[in-house]
Amino acid sequence: MGKVGPGINPTPPELNEAAGDWKTNELLWITKNDMRMSGMPAWGVTFSDDDIWTITAFARKLPTMTQRIPGVEQSEAFDEGEVALVDLPTFRRIPRHVAFIPDGNRRWAQNRGLRKEESYASGLEPGFQLYDICRALGIEELTVYGFTSDNTKRPPEQTAAFQQACVDAVEGLSKLDASLLVVGNDDSPLFPPELKPYRTRQVLGNGTLKVNFLVNYDWHWDLSKAAIDVSGTTSGMRRSFMERIGSSEVSRIDLVVRWGGRRRLSGLLPVQAVYADFYIIDDLWPDFKPEHFFNALRWYESQDVSLGG
Repeated sequence: MGKVGPGINPTPPELNEAAGDWKTNELLWITKNDMRMSGMPAWGVTFSDDDIWTITAFARKLPTMTQRIPGVEQSEAFDEGEVALVDLPTFRRIPRHVAFIPDGNRRWAQNRGLRKEESYASGLEPGFQLYDICRALGIEELTVYGFTSDNTKRPPEQTAAFQQACVDAVEGLSKLDASLLVVGNDDSPLFPPELKPYRTRQVLGNGTLKVNFLVNYDWHWDLSKAAIDVSGTTSGMRRSFMERIGSSEVSRIDLVVRWGGRRRLSGLLPVQAVYADFYIIDDLWPDFKPEHFFNALRWYESQDVSLGG
């Protein structure tokens, strides 16, 4: 197996040095099951004939690996076949803001004879892949539906598992270039306390992609934040309502993509999703493939975006 090469530079050289135990803070491999790479959204990786890792120009290739997530042990032992590159298509028109509903985790676990609570950690890697794809395509804003207050009615072991998965996802995103905001009812004891600092938007790295993560979200909570007297409706009243809802920092959604086959929004940001196009993927979320999202974007290209006009 080849060795990990030196860190990423603004103009990365091709690395043909003899194999050695190179060390870096910018290029990081972790476990075989949760392979991640940090600092790689702009560069591809190829496996050369002489068994040495080579950093090469991006060339519209996208690594299927991204940042390390917390709590995963570091390793450099991988099979060659596990390092895959994804061709990044071009599109005539892309949405500015995409929201994802990553559904089907529990059904995925049941299909494999696992406990339902064992499914949520398997949904982390797809989320990081989607981050990489959105950033590479130039999508400006990304919203991820973590969990709702209704989801917390599930058995406590499931609730604890998806709460932890959301904490791990946000902490992983905090190591990327992101303008990161967590939206949800943080007055509830079911809101993970580790995420309270992100209730105010945090610009991390270059902040190139705006990321909204819905945690303990409830559309009742969202709209009730704007509980005002609407008896005398004026243009100013509408603006005041939009500024007072709990998700006021989240912009209008262009495209909602839902995995798991269900044909519903499940309370997702009713104000921002009012004119969104809605694309359904029958495959379950942990079975994510980049082509799922590429198909959604191809479909979106053909939609007439008129906003009712």
